[in-house]
Amino acid sequence: MKPEILLIEPMMAEIEAMLDSAYVVHRPFAVSDPEPLVAKVAPNIRAIVTGGSSGASPALVARLPQLGIIAVNGVGTDKIDLADARARGVRVTITSGVLADDVADQAIALMLAVSKRIVVNDRFVRAGGWLTGNVPLARKISGKRIGILGLGNIGREIARRAEGFAMEISYCTRTPVAGVPYRHVADPATLARDVDILVVATVGGAGTKGLVDRRVLDALGPEGFIVNIARGSVIDEAELVAALVEKRIAGAGLDVFEAEPKIPEALFALDTVVLAPHQAGATIETRTAMGRLVLDNLAAYFEGRELPTPVA
Repeated sequence: MKPEILLIEPMMAEIEAMLDSAYVVHRPFAVSDPEPLVAKVAPNIRAIVTGGSSGASPALVARLPQLGIIAVNGVGTDKIDLADARARGVRVTITSGVLADDVADQAIALMLAVSKRIVVNDRFVRAGGWLTGNVPLARKISGKRIGILGLGNIGREIARRAEGFAMEISYCTRTPVAGVPYRHVADPATLARDVDILVVATVGGAGTKGLVDRRVLDALGPEGFIVNIARGSVIDEAELVAALVEKRIAGAGLDVFEAEPKIPEALFALDTVVLAPHQAGATIETRTAMGRLVLDNLAAYFEGRELPTPVA
């Protein structure tokens, strides 16, 4: 008999087809009222497949007595209580190792878009403004100082790309990362003070909530830009909005938000902000690779093999 799994959010059609081939898949997102479905299948569910934004709450996990694995189609685990899962003997896996390129590309794209005024200039041209008005000057990227908050796989890929722009690279982590040539800074505000562009690439969760606060934003200053491709929770969003509205920082490129998909409306009116709908890793190639890694983790679990990408 096929194991029964709970699919929390949609995946690519080909991946869902593979899930259906190997498992009995229950989709609470596909019904108007998921509660009766979850209540009915809860005793038999052995795996949850979810996304980083949806996670799996301790309340849901507690309802599934046979649950053995939570396979996250992403790298974020801030919506999963890892301690609770560990205590219940539930394994957690992520799709690490396949997202870094796309997320790093998005960081550079947002950095260019906000500094070079790509989006606002596009609107300006489409509206006919170029025929009658002057175009404001943009900001140069090459040779500027970039600070990367967090230097994991994604942070290192961002740094590697920044090298191509001849940028002066610094990073902030609790302790220096071995084997990298970049300048280490232990304090986020000190990093922000010393750079032109601050890129947030650290993990989410309680440990980094509000890490970029008013002190950090004020240190970045009115000539500095911020890019966030990490988690919305890492930046104090109210302070970020205030800093942008009051022009205490030069601009922002944002792929993630504190209560996404809800975005502070004050950002919509700002030409100094480029907004993206949490799409850094949303390419056909990467989503396919992520889905296959989810399948690999599930297969390994049910076959009693070592999990390819477990959370420690």
